[in-house]
This record gives sequence, C-alpha cells and structure tokens, in this order.
Amino acid sequence: MNAKIIGTGWQLPAYEADNDYLATIVETSDEWIRERTGIGKRHLVREETTTSLAAGAAKKALENSGLRAEEIDLVMVATITSDTDTPSTACRVQGELGALNAVAFDINAACAGFLYGLHIADAFIRSGIYRNVLLIGAETLSKLLDWTDRSTCVLFGDGAGAAVLTASEKGGLIARTVGSNGGKWEVLSCMGRPNQNPVCKSSASAGYLRMDGQEVFKFAVKTVPACIEKTLQDAKLSAEEITYYLLHQANKRIIQSVAKRLKQSEEKFPMNIEQCANTSAASLPILLAQMNEQGRLHPGDKLVLSGFGAGLTWGACILEW
Repeated sequence: MNAKIIGTGWQLPAYEADNDYLATIVETSDEWIRERTGIGKRHLVREETTTSLAAGAAKKALENSGLRAEEIDLVMVATITSDTDTPSTACRVQGELGALNAVAFDINAACAGFLYGLHIADAFIRSGIYRNVLLIGAETLSKLLDWTDRSTCVLFGDGAGAAVLTASEKGGLIARTVGSNGGKWEVLSCMGRPNQNPVCKSSASAGYLRMDGQEVFKFAVKTVPACIEKTLQDAKLSAEEITYYLLHQANKRIIQSVAKRLKQSEEKFPMNIEQCANTSAASLPILLAQMNEQGRLHPGDKLVLSGFGAGLTWGACILEW
C-alpha cells in the first residue's frame, strides 16, 4: 500500500501586507524586494492563530477528500509557531475537528516540515499501522520576526495548507528522501524562551528569527537538486517524466537556480511566492492545494515535492497524483 493524497485545502489570513506597506515601516521598496525574492505581498494574522489557520485548511482538505473527521487515524501538524508550547497544535486541531479516533502530534522541521510529515505518513501507511492521515503545515511566522530587520521581515508570511492521505494500491508516494545537518543550525534559527528558573535567571529576551541569507541560498541551490536527483534515481524516473516540480517557496531565484541545474523548464516549477511569500512548513501544502483547486493536477501526473530549511533540514518525494 502507498500513501496517496486524496484531498487538499489551504487557508490564509485575511490581511494582506504588500511591499509598499513594508516600505513604510522599514527601509525597503517594492522594487528591492521583488528583484531579490520575487515576493509582492504576504498575509499576516490579526485575529487568526496557527491553530485556526490549520483547522481551516484541514476542514477544506477533509471536505475535498470525502472523509469524515472520525475516519482519520493520525493528525500531524508541521509548524515552528505553535500557539502553545504544550499541548501541540495537532491536538488542538484534532479537538477542533472532532477527529477523536486519531493520534495527534507536531513536527518541527521548519520549512521541510511538510516533507518530513509525508515521509512519516508514508511509513505509517505502508506498515499498516494507520490508514487515513491528515497532514497540515501551518505557520504564523510574523510573531517571530524582528520588524526592524529588512533582511528577514520582508521574506515571510502566515498561512496553512493541508492534505489527506490514505492507503492505496495505485499511485501515491513512489520515492522519498530526507536529510538533516545539525552542524549548521545557527545559519537559520530562532532562540526560545530564556531560562528564568530560581538558580539561573537569564537577562536574555525571547529571540527573533535570524538568518544568514547567503549561506541558506548556497545550501538550497546545492542540496535541493542533489536531493531531487537521488529521489528520481530511486524511483527510476527521468527529470523529463515529471509533470511539475513543487519547491518550497522561499525565493524565486532559488527556484530558478534549481530548474537550471535540473535542466528543466521554469514552466514546470509553479510558484505562488509573489502572493504568499515564504510560509515555511505551510508553503508546499498551500501551493499543492491551490493547484488542485485550479484543476491543474490530473490522475497519473508525477510530481516532485521538495522542501528545505532550518536545522538544516531538507527533503524530496515523488508522488503520482
């Protein structure tokens, strides 16, 4: 049995902040941001939360799949911006949906979180432990950003995407690859709550997201093509046999560089970064759900999904739609 996606959904906050708005709060411009990243705007939470966005995307994915919440065996949420340290976002979403027969837990693999989740879902389904899995990527990154730092605050947005996977004898995940390099953790990081216990009262404040942009770019353009090529080799497929390459929406230049290294047309690399910016773990499932909603995915299409981010973490998979 393979893990096959049978439903998708996405949810974005109502408020849109375009580049011109950011130019009023930090030294930047629409031209500067678009030229370097391809981003035109991003959605930012007001009343919404990571949990509410995740639940909204999940409800749409369930409706699209035709399954009821009670039929879900496992709920996973990939996120680095949970509303509560405990319980997990997945447990809160499980309660919101009424998926009372499901096990629920979160995954922290940053922008590669949804790929890690697909890897885990595939393993559970192949082993026969679970049959129906709800996988969500949800982030409210705006609460982790230093809004005076133009090198990071212009890059990210909030949102959620979800997919329902089920056991299937046809189609589904064909091959997968994931990896980590904890030795490079400082390249992209966000420090947690400082220690305030009785014997060690830190003077540090809660951290902001910090990134060495050049190091992340070099890592992505080298690692992502290699990861995809390995996954293609494992699946015994050529790059030309892939209908679409869905890459984590971090930077337009990164996606273009990967397309060039794989010697594939940019038309095979769909993007929504102009409208959504980088939504970390939500990036891939939002893009996938939007393409599904637009009728761009057809039975038999072979898709590559690939994500990369803090950790450093990365992954890729090939699935037949």
